Amino acid sequence: MSCTMVGMTNAYDDFIAKVLAQGKELYRDFAWRRTSDPYAVLVSEVMLQQTQTSRVQRYYDTWMSQFPVIDALAAASIHDVLEAWQGLGYNRRALALKKTADEVCKSYSGVLPSSAKELTALPGIGPATAAGIISFAHNQFAVYLETNVRAVLLHELFPTADKVDDRELNELLTHINARACAQGFSARSWNYALLDYGAHLKKMYPNPSRRSKHHSRQSPYEGSRRQKRARLLEAILACPGQSTDDLAERHHYDRELTHSILQDLAGEGFILLHANAWCTA
Repeated sequence: MSCTMVGMTNAYDDFIAKVLAQGKELYRDFAWRRTSDPYAVLVSEVMLQQTQTSRVQRYYDTWMSQFPVIDALAAASIHDVLEAWQGLGYNRRALALKKTADEVCKSYSGVLPSSAKELTALPGIGPATAAGIISFAHNQFAVYLETNVRAVLLHELFPTADKVDDRELNELLTHINARACAQGFSARSWNYALLDYGAHLKKMYPNPSRRSKHHSRQSPYEGSRRQKRARLLEAILACPGQSTDDLAERHHYDRELTHSILQDLAGEGFILLHANAWCTA
């Protein structure tokens, strides 16, 4: 083995040891960490996307009580699914979960697949979500590059770099994962440690993820089209059968803007128009 390879291996080992030590000290106990059910892990991963854990904690148990298995979600109406999701934001994720449940029951006999290729072919499941399912449900190593993990890598291994590309982080994490696996650590404990250390770093320092090439600041929510979409959908869930004019007048929105948003929601499968009245699809 060359000196360069020895040096890299030692650096990986030092990094792994530090992350695991921090993870042990900073471990956070959540309901979704007490299960290896792939469907339950999928629900938690989708809920946690750009949503604080404190908010997810308030909704996860209720969701799992209402839709305890993927078959129950597939059998549910879109109205019930969206209603259960209210308060979490990003309603597209709830609709994608519902579509995934439908597809899994149709094509996989109600059993969520375990390969990254099959998982990422399902609605709303990207590489990070697939890696989360593989890591936490099946305890197998996968490149789980989400915001907290990215923060750890940038803070520890790229302390002065800017515009770091995810391709470089993915490659690096692949090597580190292989080393952690070779040392006998579990994929679950390793990724929990990365997540918990990353969450801590983001409280202690300006978000290290800002130094990622792929970081982008989200536009303000207040007064945005996103906010209007959410309010209109919430109004239809609460009181189906309203017309475009009813909804525009109730929210004091421009009629053409209201019509445009409703058409978008209909095109995405959230709602439908029947006799000039809007209801959930």
